Amino acid sequence: MKIITETDRLIIREFNLDDAEAVLHFNSEKVTRYTGDAGLCNTVKDAENIIQNIWLTEYKQFGFARWAVVLKTSNQVIGFCGFKNDSRISAIDIGYRLHQDFWGKGYATEANQACIKFAKHHMDLDIVYGEVVDVNLGSVNIIEKLGMTFIRQYEDEGFTLLRYAISLKGNPLPTD
Repeated sequence: MKIITETDRLIIREFNLDDAEAVLHFNSEKVTRYTGDAGLCNTVKDAENIIQNIWLTEYKQFGFARWAVVLKTSNQVIGFCGFKNDSRISAIDIGYRLHQDFWGKGYATEANQACIKFAKHHMDLDIVYGEVVDVNLGSVNIIEKLGMTFIRQYEDEGFTLLRYAISLKGNPLPTD
């Protein structure tokens, strides 16, 4: 198990197949209602497929993908954080998903601040995007706490999406 970084309360590490139950647990309908992939993880087998065919594959292909957010006190996987090479937007996306029992405790902000800090020092990433559904105010709040700048708003599949970006190398942000 490869540890990426740590905070006072969290370990950020690569996923492995032993995390399948946790992945199923944090992909509930309530958690995924604004993510665009609701209903895609309904069984442990679905969770195993996500780990094997997406995250483990992307670790090999790109050197990164979504990482497990683990509570230090219990060693429990409570969600994911970090980056993905998003072909849909032809750019790097930062994302997070936590089981609803862990919302409102600062974990998503803490985990992704650690990811941004790690990326600035150890990854060859420049502009990173974050997209959130406008009515998902908790997620908008997290994106803004990460220091991301609003770029634009657009409609997609019945949702109003807000696109944010941050430069990890100090380069100007696109105005797209």
